[in-house]
Amino acid sequence: MAASVGTRLCETPACNKEAKLQCPTCIKLGVEGSFFCSQECFKGSWNEHKKIHKKAKADSQPNDVSNSYHPWPGYSFTGKLRPYPQSAMRTVGDHIARPDYADHPDGVSHSERSMRGSTNIKVLNDEEIEGMRVAGKLAREVLDAAAAAIAVGVTTDEIDRIVHEASVDRECYPSPLNYYNFPKSCCTSINEVICHGIPDMRPLENGDICNVDVTVYHRGYHGDLNETLFVGEVEESSKKLVKVTWECLQKAMQLVKPGIRYREVGDVIQKHAQAHGYSVVRSYCGHGIHQLFHTAPSVPHYASK
Repeated sequence: MAASVGTRLCETPACNKEAKLQCPTCIKLGVEGSFFCSQECFKGSWNEHKKIHKKAKADSQPNDVSNSYHPWPGYSFTGKLRPYPQSAMRTVGDHIARPDYADHPDGVSHSERSMRGSTNIKVLNDEEIEGMRVAGKLAREVLDAAAAAIAVGVTTDEIDRIVHEASVDRECYPSPLNYYNFPKSCCTSINEVICHGIPDMRPLENGDICNVDVTVYHRGYHGDLNETLFVGEVEESSKKLVKVTWECLQKAMQLVKPGIRYREVGDVIQKHAQAHGYSVVRSYCGHGIHQLFHTAPSVPHYASK
C-alpha cells in the first residue's frame, strides 16, 4: 500500500491527477518521486513501475572503478560479496599425468560416471594406500604455499596461480582444473560462500575469511584438503565460526574407527554446531576419494533423521 504525501501529480501516464500516495518500496530504496493518485492507479502501473525498484537495487550494489563486472544482472545476492572477472584457464604440460576429464571438452569424468549410483566402497591395498599418502602429503604442501600468500590486497586469482604452479612443480595435476569445466586450479570461498568458489580478480579485504580447497592428482591418485584462513583483522564472530567448524572436524575425526556408521559422523558434527548456535548445510556432503576425485562413500556432515 502506498503512503500518504503532500500535493504532487500522479506519475501514471496521461493521468495528471493530484497524487496522494507514494510507493513504499521507493521510499525504502531512496527513490525520489513515484507518486500516485490512488491505489488503483498504483496497481495499474505496477508492471512498469517495479522496473524502477530493480534498477535502484542494481545501482545500490558495490560498483567501484575496480569492479564494473556484472555477469548476472538482476541476481539477488545474499551478502556483500560480488564476482570479479577471471583470468584465462591455466594449462598443464603433457609430461604430467592427468585424470580422464582433464582434456575432455565438457570436463566429464567417465570413470566416475561408470560408478554413479554404486555404493560399493573400494578397499585399497598397501600400494594404493601409499599412493594416497603421497598425494595427500603433496596436497598439504600446495595448500601451505597458498596459505602463506593469504593477505589483504592479494587476489584469489593470485592464490590460484600459486596453487597451480606449486602443483605442477610437484608433478601433480590440479584436480579441479576442467573438472566438469571448472575453470581454475583450486576453490577459494570467501565469507558467505559455502564452498567451490571460483578464484577471480577480487582483492582480499581486511576482515575476510577465505577457504582454500586444494586437490592434486599425482601418479593416479587424488589428495584433497582445505583450510579456512583469516585475512587481516577478523571479527570475533568470524573467528568463532571458524573455531567451531574446526572443532566439528576434530570431533568427527576422533570418532572414526572400524564399526562406526557414517551417519554417526554427521550426528556428532551437527550436535556440536547447534550447541554453539550454528546450523549445518545439507546441500553437500563428504565423499570418498582415491583414483577417482569423487566416489563412494557419501559421508553426511549433518544428523540423520
